[in-house]
Amino acid sequence: GLVIDGRTLEHVLHDSLQNIFLELTEKCRAVVCCQATPLQKSVLVRLVRNKLKAMTLAVGDGANDVSMIQVADTGVGISGQEGMQAVMASDFAISQFRHLRKLLLVHGHWCYTRLTNMVLYFFYKNVAYVNLLFWYQFFCGFSGTSMTDYWILILFNLLFTSVPPIIYGVLDKDVSAEMLLQLPQLYTMSQ
Repeated sequence: GLVIDGRTLEHVLHDSLQNIFLELTEKCRAVVCCQATPLQKSVLVRLVRNKLKAMTLAVGDGANDVSMIQVADTGVGISGQEGMQAVMASDFAISQFRHLRKLLLVHGHWCYTRLTNMVLYFFYKNVAYVNLLFWYQFFCGFSGTSMTDYWILILFNLLFTSVPPIIYGVLDKDVSAEMLLQLPQLYTMSQ
């Protein structure tokens, strides 16, 4: 791991040392920046996001973390003694830092699998309906005749586009939360 303080970070964030710093950070498993200013935090997150093309997650608990949380792809605010500014600026809010593990490994995995299955579902639904229209045109001699009334199309889209995804999105859990916490490798498989 690499630990860097705010004064050193100020020198590193200049244009001449950015690439060397990024090469060093890529070789580390963890980088911890302490005593950094809010501007340094946001510049560092933006640097990693833009130069390394990495997805960034910023975690903060106070007003000094707001700019970092807003620059990151995903922001997590921890509600605590320093106020609610970080929570208000974040995408997700947790009450304690220890809940971050469950947020990432469990809910992140479930979100990935639900989204991928929903994309497949929408492709299937649209292919099925367009296929039906295509073969109907052979039947009617490509006259442009409408196969269905508008209310049937609205009902089809309402039932097959909104209801199943809502039910599936709320209820689907391919692996239990306990198993996901015991095997963090399952998170990378869902990506």
